[in-house]
Amino acid sequence: MTSERGVWITLEGGDGSGKTTQANLLEGWLEDAGRTVVRTREPGGSEVGQLIRDIVLHHRGDIAPRAEALLYAADRAHHVATVVRPALERGEVVLQDRYLDSSVAYQGAGRVLDGTEIRELSLWAAEGALPDLTVLLDLDPSEARVRLDADDKPFDRLEAEQIDFHARVRAAYLGLADAEPARFLVLDASASADDLAARIRARVGELLD
Repeated sequence: MTSERGVWITLEGGDGSGKTTQANLLEGWLEDAGRTVVRTREPGGSEVGQLIRDIVLHHRGDIAPRAEALLYAADRAHHVATVVRPALERGEVVLQDRYLDSSVAYQGAGRVLDGTEIRELSLWAAEGALPDLTVLLDLDPSEARVRLDADDKPFDRLEAEQIDFHARVRAAYLGLADAEPARFLVLDASASADDLAARIRARVGELLD
């Protein structure tokens, strides 16, 4: 990959897997290397997306699973068109918390919808856009719940789901990684933050060469 086009990196994993910590470390390393980083997330990486995020994560009461999936897809369509693609065209590094793999895992396996349909919907919304690298921080849901409890913050709608929900999400993530090994870097999120950061930097460095 040449430096003329930007690099798109997404971080995936269950709630409590340490995505924010690794994103912070990677962002600092990239900026020290002279790269311009666009830090973003789904849902909520744009003004429209923030409105959708408030609905899907903080709405009081149930949201029909298909409606939830469509809301995520709407956010994704706008986000890729207005944030991700322009940044890549400027040659910047897009560092993103969650993308379509989250929808397949959470709305597909978690909500027991058809994961293939969810992925196809997301790809249609994003005009086929896929990241250059997806870092999957894999963590047992029981350990993740301990971490979340230690944060002492209110759970959002997805964090509050039962362990069996999060077990389905984890299995779906690992299945996605098995299907696309060239795109995914799967890491054991129970390792130290420094060890994880070093392994991520090594892989990202290959993309930047």
